[in-house]
Amino acid sequence: MLQRIQTIFMILAVLSAAALHFTAMDVELFGSTYVIAALSLLCFVLGVISIFSYKNRPRQILLNNISMLINALLTGLLLYWLLILSGGMSFPEKGIELVFPLVALLCLFLANSYIRRDTRLVKSADRIR
Repeated sequence: MLQRIQTIFMILAVLSAAALHFTAMDVELFGSTYVIAALSLLCFVLGVISIFSYKNRPRQILLNNISMLINALLTGLLLYWLLILSGGMSFPEKGIELVFPLVALLCLFLANSYIRRDTRLVKSADRIR
């Protein structure tokens, strides 16, 4: 069902992936600006697919785990970009791009924990019948 709490967390993760896609237009890694854009778009698509596969909880957990892996990769790439960026080390001048994958990681972790809780609840109800 779409009104579960884990859906809210997945929507927040999708929104943070979309925000990263639009704010990271100036991030140039490995000579291209499309690395971060492509990974954030992939996280967005995986999140939307995960939201609408609410009837298949194992697939939802798998998609969220893949998205968490991509967000961890994005966090590492953005940290690398911050370290090689020329200029002073004043963080607010460099951007807010690093926050979005961290928010998505937290939201996806919470969504997976609530999905697992639902799975345990359904299995316990099946045992009683």
